[in-house]
Amino acid sequence: MKKDYVPVLSLVAGVLLIFWAISDGGSLAGFIDVPSIIITVLGSFMALLISYPIAQLKKIPQYFIKILDTVDDDRQGLLSTMTDLARTARSQGLLALDNELEGLDNSFLVEGLRMVVDGMEPDSIREILELKISNMEDRHSIGQGIFLKWAELAPAFGMIGTLIGLINMLGSLTDPTTLGTGMAAALVTTFYGSFLANLVFTPFAQNLKSKTETEALIAEMITEGVLAIQAGQNPRVIEQKLASYLDGTKVKDKDEEGVLQSEGQGYV
Repeated sequence: MKKDYVPVLSLVAGVLLIFWAISDGGSLAGFIDVPSIIITVLGSFMALLISYPIAQLKKIPQYFIKILDTVDDDRQGLLSTMTDLARTARSQGLLALDNELEGLDNSFLVEGLRMVVDGMEPDSIREILELKISNMEDRHSIGQGIFLKWAELAPAFGMIGTLIGLINMLGSLTDPTTLGTGMAAALVTTFYGSFLANLVFTPFAQNLKSKTETEALIAEMITEGVLAIQAGQNPRVIEQKLASYLDGTKVKDKDEEGVLQSEGQGYV
């Protein structure tokens, strides 16, 4: 699977922009406070441990790696493949699809076509494939939920850290001239919480959500195509039906490329 490093590069660029803004108007040293980092990161993680089972939180490193993965979103190629499969099924029969399975690299498509070859009822095939899609979405939603929850907790613990700092500062305040310095130190924790929530956790959750939505859409496209092939619909009809999943992308005219023959010759 190809890797997409744009999210990581964007994160690095965002961090550099924040550092530049800080150094341009002040000192980076004033934003470095170890207790603030501890209470924001570890404090919010402890709350996360209460919110989710440890078995799910152990997968957080996998979710971070998942950010780099790309979804195979070649819907135009999938459309072409399924149209060709429809031609094969219509000219040679559904059993002929069994010979085409080894050449397919989409496991969801292979599962669907195998059920067709095995002669399962259309309602059963739809039910099974839709259940697989639903289970995939539920499985992926765990990572999204963890990051969204963390994005909610980090600013809250940043505020807690700020309140602790303010209480300690006011409780030991003897010189009013140090009020500004103490206030700035207390607010650093809020900065950490907002930084993590808005540049790390929320964008990561949205990234995972977008990938899941794309995978689900492709799976739905495959489901409709498999059922249409089983029903023996005209490959032209299947092509036009599945073209609605291409987000406005123009369907290539395969007749002009010589891939599809004329209606009388290519379709039986």
